[in-house]
Amino acid sequence: MFGPEDRMIAPQNFAETSRATVELALGGMTCAACAARIEKQLNKLPGVEAVVNLAAERAHVRFVPTEVDVARLIATIVKTGFSADVSTADTRADEKAKKLAVYRDELRRFWIAAALTLPLVAQMAFMFGASGGAASHADVIPRWIQLLLATPVQFWIGWRFYVGGFNALRGGAGNMDVLVALGTSMAWAYSVVVTVWNLHHQHVYFEASATVITLVLLGKILEARAKAKTSIAIEALARLQPQTARIERHVADKLELVDVPVATLIPGDVFVVRAGEAVPVDGAVIDGASSANESMLTGESLPVTKGAGDRVFAATINGDGLLRCRATGVGSHTLLAGIIRLVEEAQGSKAPVQRLADKMAAIFVPVVVAIALLTFIAWWALAGDFTQALVNAVAVLVIACPCALGLATPTAIMVGTGQGAKAGVLIRNAVALELAEKLKVLVVDKTGTLTSGRPVVTDVVSIESGVGAGALWVPGIPLRGQVTASASDTVAGRAGDSNLLQLAASLEQGSTHPLAAAIVARATADRIPLLTPQNVVTSAGQGMVGEVGGRRVEVGSVTWIKQQGRSAPQADALAQAGRSVVAVVADDMLLGFIGIADPLRATSHAAVARLNRLGIEVVMLTGDNAGTAQAVAREAGIARFEAEVLPGDKAAAVQKLKQRNVLVGMAGDGINDAPALAAADVSFAMAAGSDVAMQAADITLMRDDLNGVADAISLSRATLAKIRQNLFFAFIYNVLGIPLAALGMLNPVIAGAAMAMSSVSVVSNSLLLKNWKPDKE
Repeated sequence: MFGPEDRMIAPQNFAETSRATVELALGGMTCAACAARIEKQLNKLPGVEAVVNLAAERAHVRFVPTEVDVARLIATIVKTGFSADVSTADTRADEKAKKLAVYRDELRRFWIAAALTLPLVAQMAFMFGASGGAASHADVIPRWIQLLLATPVQFWIGWRFYVGGFNALRGGAGNMDVLVALGTSMAWAYSVVVTVWNLHHQHVYFEASATVITLVLLGKILEARAKAKTSIAIEALARLQPQTARIERHVADKLELVDVPVATLIPGDVFVVRAGEAVPVDGAVIDGASSANESMLTGESLPVTKGAGDRVFAATINGDGLLRCRATGVGSHTLLAGIIRLVEEAQGSKAPVQRLADKMAAIFVPVVVAIALLTFIAWWALAGDFTQALVNAVAVLVIACPCALGLATPTAIMVGTGQGAKAGVLIRNAVALELAEKLKVLVVDKTGTLTSGRPVVTDVVSIESGVGAGALWVPGIPLRGQVTASASDTVAGRAGDSNLLQLAASLEQGSTHPLAAAIVARATADRIPLLTPQNVVTSAGQGMVGEVGGRRVEVGSVTWIKQQGRSAPQADALAQAGRSVVAVVADDMLLGFIGIADPLRATSHAAVARLNRLGIEVVMLTGDNAGTAQAVAREAGIARFEAEVLPGDKAAAVQKLKQRNVLVGMAGDGINDAPALAAADVSFAMAAGSDVAMQAADITLMRDDLNGVADAISLSRATLAKIRQNLFFAFIYNVLGIPLAALGMLNPVIAGAAMAMSSVSVVSNSLLLKNWKPDKE
């Protein structure tokens, strides 16, 4: 229970260690079918697992370097008809500049297209108005001028649709470009035939082809602007890190402060942060005293006191003091960089709810083309009107929109995970985000999750050896109930106390267990000299045995002592007072007990109540005795708990709860929690906990506060609600729009405008998630 050997590490999959990951910035995607095609081609490569995010225009690829390299991944994407470049933190600025240049070029092309299209639209409106709402054959603008206006829009402005469509068909699939290019080309080609052959009794549809291309281009511009806002939370975090740092340098045998670029810092450099400045990199305070605003990382607005030995983090704001620090994490190894990397990975992952949309996108284009062909044949055969058949077929092609289906999930996930990062909730993947909404049971570890995780020795009970006169009590700092001491606590009691603490602390000094650390800290504070232990053996979850000062010493749990046939009535009194009890035995003689308490976090009771209101049952698991567990559970407001659970049994307890056919979450912070975190449907780890726990967890809470779990569940529910709304909009739009177009009830121009706006509406709806805020209870 108290040794490093019992720190259970989650089993590693050594096959995973041979994999590498790379983030690729993609170009040329226009809809969900494009993303699906890139993903399909990449996943055909040996040892490759790729996920393409249409909204972020990125591919997150895991691959085996001995099977393929990055150059082959990029070549595969290029062969599919798209562009790709390796994306890192250092390339983000260039990527953004390129996107901005493309956006400005698209905007310029749109205004040119609008100028060329406006006369055609104005003529159409005039013709409808002059004929009382019915189309007239009398052209206000001569048809050859209409041809001159429409042709640049069709083949210069609209060239991107032909290139995109060709690349898609070459790759063996269709996309939105195919639909737009095919529909507008049909309208333009028909109008050219009518114009060239002087068929004055027939309509021309130059305004339809030009207007559809112009409106689709407008929709893409608005969509790009909206998508740029989905990642604004992460970009804002990245901008917080200062570009320069003030470091100590020896100049001409003299120590001076020099301003240097942050990118040049290396671990070990000493830097100075003045009042009100942002910390440039992660570091440890050497000297100075101040406070730091870490709300940008944790979501906690209260400043954190900083002094010698404390850690500081890049992008946090120093208070009114001067801090001298030593760099410990620079570049991509800062906490800020890790947060950004984790959130971007989550934004690139796929939620299970997206699978239906992906399946639809894969067959969408051929199905729509087939419907358009049937529409054309049916109208021509039944109505005998070639022109009307053509117009209705074009309307079917241009109203169909796979883009909205492809954007429904990733845009909501990008905004949701960004908002989570601002609130100190880091979500590892979209699967966890979706499952968190459905949790019914939350298992929580006691130490470090419900409590502060910093136990202190509160009581020492020393038993007089060889006399049997009872307990000599040395009270400490009672936390959850007063256990009175005997008036006979005099020199004898203090001496027994010192001997007991010396033996226990000497044996425990090599352990990293928090209870062991509390015992050592109490002995150190009392200035009790520690001896060197020998032949130390640890029994996982039970205790430690070794030789101290020539005596055989055992320190461990009361259960372990009782299993050896010893009675411990004093320990039961301590346990009922809410203490964790450690027994100390020397040379097979029980010396006494040490009572240790870990105070409940101030926010835990409110957090448990909030989780209950969300419909989630909270279950506490702890290795402590039943008395301590009951006291903590009562104070936290938890009705159900399990005590004396060994580290290896926590995962089994989680599996047992899952047998009730409900989704079970697990919140913990220690290495011992890693197997249980892995067993849970959704796992939450406190950032102040062990690295192993955070690696095993699906969601990391930057604040040491159980309210973060409630925040994560609230965010999950808000995000999933947006995803469902988006999918509903996307499906209902196509389900209603395509039949209406096929029945001749939609003009191609109106169909094109509706198609352009459908994607914009989905992205805009996702952006409403920016209004989500964590509950400040």
